[in-house]
Amino acid sequence: MIPIIEFVLGIAVLVYSAEKLIGHLVGIASRWAISLFLVAVVFTGIEFDDLAFGIVLNLEDLSNVALGTVIGTTVAMTGVVLAIAAIVAPTPVDVPTSYLVLFVAAPVVMYALALVGALTLLTGIVLIVAFVAFVGWVAYREHSARRPVWRNAELYEQIDNVEVGVGGRGGTAPIVATTAGTASGPADGRGGFDLPADLKIDQGFLKARQHSPGATLAFAVLALIGLVAGALIAGRGTEGILDEFALDGTVFGVTIATLALSLEDIFLTAEPQRRGAPEIAVANVIGSVVFSVTGKLGIILLVGGAITVDHSVLVWHLPALIVITLIAALFLSTGRLLRWHGIVLLGLYVIYFVTSLVSFGGVPLDD
Repeated sequence: MIPIIEFVLGIAVLVYSAEKLIGHLVGIASRWAISLFLVAVVFTGIEFDDLAFGIVLNLEDLSNVALGTVIGTTVAMTGVVLAIAAIVAPTPVDVPTSYLVLFVAAPVVMYALALVGALTLLTGIVLIVAFVAFVGWVAYREHSARRPVWRNAELYEQIDNVEVGVGGRGGTAPIVATTAGTASGPADGRGGFDLPADLKIDQGFLKARQHSPGATLAFAVLALIGLVAGALIAGRGTEGILDEFALDGTVFGVTIATLALSLEDIFLTAEPQRRGAPEIAVANVIGSVVFSVTGKLGIILLVGGAITVDHSVLVWHLPALIVITLIAALFLSTGRLLRWHGIVLLGLYVIYFVTSLVSFGGVPLDD
């Protein structure tokens, strides 16, 4: 019973922390005049819990497992996380082509370095430099292109000065626009302003904007810590369930454990989509994929030592990662993430899953 309670408690902490983190990220971006996409790449793309787990595995001479978790969780980012987000909340997306090129190029670079048969300390340095360069490019591109701090930032600035009723499930409700696409303020005549007909006004975003910049940053860090803690509690619960109910390790690893490893990313992708901040969702996926195969792997190599690359990684797992990432990039490049995109990505992941189990003896995930 205790493992089940731990699992449920972990999920509850995950959901609550994800809700808070999303709002505070918007607060940071809008109050500090920083691109929300860049903020989300740094806050959600760098997965500290997965990084710590991979380092421990490599230090414990489980280098193949460490490499497997890097590949497995990266495939799941597009095949599961982005897929579920698209199915649950289809939405328009605006991702610069250069970001998508780097998104696809990152696993290609990892594959090229792995072709020598071993990932060494020098490889780790190259990968870390590549991730720093990626973040630097995003920062430069967001600043020089004068991309909006947040796609609804100017509207929220106006809403701050106008009483707008909000409500509904999750604290969100669509504004009812007039035939001209204009929503009016209160009856006292403080003015009206143009709103997109499908714009959702989120009460959590409004509250986050009321904090000072320093307080917003502190709250975001606390929410991030809560997110990691929730994932760890849920993970511990899954391990207890495995032991208590004597489930097969491989079966459990490719089902419940896979979900547990991806829980925080699912919440940080699907939930922003639903709440009208797709920048966070897309940045989480792109940032996580790039970080996993560059920065995370590089740090694991520097701390834990070199990793020998198994033949199955070169002939199946990495090629599959590249193909699924490429297809995800093509979908994102259309400018709108549709439900059928998610179905295709999830279907590809199932094919990868089954083929890995049948032909290669397992999926590279922690079991």
